[in-house]
Amino acid sequence: MIERVDEDGVAILTMAHGPVNAMDIELCEGVAETFRGLTADPARAVVLTAGGGSFSAGVDLKRFLDGGAPYVERFLPALADCFRAVFDLPKPVVAAVNGHAIAGGCVLAACADVVLMADGKGRIGVPELKVGVPFPWIALEVMRFAVGEVGARRMVMGADTHKAADAHALGLVDEVVEPDALRDRAVTVAKGLAADVPPDTFAATKSALRREAVDRTDRYCADNDETAVRLWSRRATDGWVADYLERATKR
Repeated sequence: MIERVDEDGVAILTMAHGPVNAMDIELCEGVAETFRGLTADPARAVVLTAGGGSFSAGVDLKRFLDGGAPYVERFLPALADCFRAVFDLPKPVVAAVNGHAIAGGCVLAACADVVLMADGKGRIGVPELKVGVPFPWIALEVMRFAVGEVGARRMVMGADTHKAADAHALGLVDEVVEPDALRDRAVTVAKGLAADVPPDTFAATKSALRREAVDRTDRYCADNDETAVRLWSRRATDGWVADYLERATKR
């Protein structure tokens, strides 16, 4: 599910979970467990990428519809925990977005310190509102941190996806890279972040930059995520998500 290769102090993690790395409980738990284990790991930096043609197509909506409210009650905490584990890692993290990064896949990429995206047909963005479901609080904080308050508002409320060049203009993607060069470029960037700054200085600075986002998450997530569970559970049975999924699969 999470394949690892080490190269000169960089842990290269490749998600390999179905054809589009759809986010379900198992993938979320796997990502969270892997990243928490990296805190005390010898690796000095991390590259997160994916196999196949997609980084992640976001939440596995078919699994969500099949599981209903009981699945939602397990899945949403796992999703939030996945984002938090990546966002909190006190080491350099580079996301190498090799294709579509939609909804939760976009948020997962945005948890990194640097986001590289392959040029091509891949799209990135957060269309959750069109799906009919609200964000867990940590996801909103990640997007605010990635593109600022105004940028996050426009992306969240606009609910669109963007080509790599447009995402770069929005500040969501730091660099657009030719597909064949993506992995090597991501490793080079990760090595540079690890080599150019002492690890404790990097960790302290990263923590300080993200402290307000983390504090707000700790303060507000309980009430917000309770509402999210309720609305996600409603969407599992009222036909909205099913209609969205049917339209999306016909495109």
